[in-house]
Amino acid sequence: MSDATTGTGLTTAATTAVAPRRNAEELKALAARGAAELGEAGYAEVVAWVAANFPVAHVAVACSMADAVLPHVVAAQLPGVDVLFLDTGYHFAETYETRDTVARLLPVRIVDVLPAKTVAEQDAEHGAELFSRDPNLCCAMRKVEPLQRSLTGYELWFTGVRRDEAPTRANTPLVTWDERNGLVKVNPLAAWSFDDILDYAGYHQVPVNPLLEQGYPSIGCAPCTKPVAAGDDPRSGRWANLAKTECGLHE
Repeated sequence: MSDATTGTGLTTAATTAVAPRRNAEELKALAARGAAELGEAGYAEVVAWVAANFPVAHVAVACSMADAVLPHVVAAQLPGVDVLFLDTGYHFAETYETRDTVARLLPVRIVDVLPAKTVAEQDAEHGAELFSRDPNLCCAMRKVEPLQRSLTGYELWFTGVRRDEAPTRANTPLVTWDERNGLVKVNPLAAWSFDDILDYAGYHQVPVNPLLEQGYPSIGCAPCTKPVAAGDDPRSGRWANLAKTECGLHE
């Protein structure tokens, strides 16, 4: 586990000795092998492959708390896994409530990933509402750098990126090597649709952000997220009216 973040929530993982993190070449080879072996396998098979090849202490799940489907899917086979929540300081109240519900109900350990500067400190240095003037810089400081720092020490991270979310995500692989962050990246829900997410959450009674039912199919920071009209691109409410479609985490 990384020691660059602060943790809250609970864990069911036993305290055991963990092997040192493998080097980049070993992990790259594992990523290539996993991609070849799994092809277009189902989510449970993908998670099973991870569970067979990586200790839970070296695995992280990134979750925006739009829903808890990904943590639920992973924790079914890797109980006690770290769930990284990027606490930008700009989230909706509903998002924080969802985080707390996930910590209470799922066998995971919530890890709040914090930016180097508070919102007040960032405002003092760059001026208020940087997100409206330079959203790329704001995301870089409040999301990209904190996540990159927090991933140090892990061998693999799960993300909930789906191919149907945007044209830029259409070719998302199930397993790949994340060159920028230096670890294996796994997207077990890549082939899912938004309806698949809702169906799974409903069937398994998985926590979801209340904003999903209020026209927010993609939920980010409150100042930069708007409701989406029925039938529109699910990510069109993110950075609306700005020439920006990604925060930089998955580019």
